[in-house]
Amino acid sequence: MSLFDQINADIKSAMLARDKAKLEALRNIKKVLIEAKTAKGGPKELPDDVALKAIARLAKLGRDSADIYKEQGRQDLYDQEMGQVKVFETYLPSKMNDGELTDAVKAVIAEVGAESMKDMGKVMGAANAKLAGRADGKDIAAKVKSLLS
Repeated sequence: MSLFDQINADIKSAMLARDKAKLEALRNIKKVLIEAKTAKGGPKELPDDVALKAIARLAKLGRDSADIYKEQGRQDLYDQEMGQVKVFETYLPSKMNDGELTDAVKAVIAEVGAESMKDMGKVMGAANAKLAGRADGKDIAAKVKSLLS
């Protein structure tokens, strides 16, 4: 079962359970996935890796919005946004810890044959593709910089 089909099945179960918060989050995911499918030149069947990237982007935007709400003292909106982020994260693979990230980036550096900071672009492209959804882009960039310098 593809991730898109899993989201549809979970929407049905959330509707039956009358879980409004989960249903809203799942509908947001479905909207983004449908937009990706219908985009010009988009695939007819959405691959799971593309779907995971879209869900990871939604989770990141939700966390950023929640931080803004917290700074402004809007606890109600913060709680609502973080509830959606928790639903998004159930579909994402678990995040890598620092040691796993270091090992993965070292492997990508060896694979690409990078030797200096001049090769950072090549390493970042390969690392972002390989670690999509499992590590944040900022963390990957920081790790690549520290290992190449």
